[in-house]
Amino acid sequence: QVQLVESGGGLVQAGGSLQLSCAASGSAFIINDMGWYRQPPGKQRERVATITRGGRTSYADSVKGRFSISSDNAKNTVYLQMNSLKPEDTAVYYCKARMVSPAGDYWGQGTQVTVSS
Repeated sequence: QVQLVESGGGLVQAGGSLQLSCAASGSAFIINDMGWYRQPPGKQRERVATITRGGRTSYADSVKGRFSISSDNAKNTVYLQMNSLKPEDTAVYYCKARMVSPAGDYWGQGTQVTVSS
């Protein structure tokens, strides 16, 4: 069984910064890649950024140059550094891990990020 636990959300003013963390735990799992997704109020969930175990990153156009994803493979943890936050970044942010074993996608419980104008 695999669990993902997120932390680091909160309320911040526009232009501010936050860092999210997501740690995977369980027994005998192998991660292929991890990523962050978000669901703004009244909208569908969207991809924010992903990182492979080898360190290859990918970002949504809306966050390029402002957000940075990184990982610590030894700790099975992924981070999302969010700078120059905008009110439109307000959303519930979810961590996802794509596992090789046990095969499948695993999601965290979500953490709220609210950016005030």
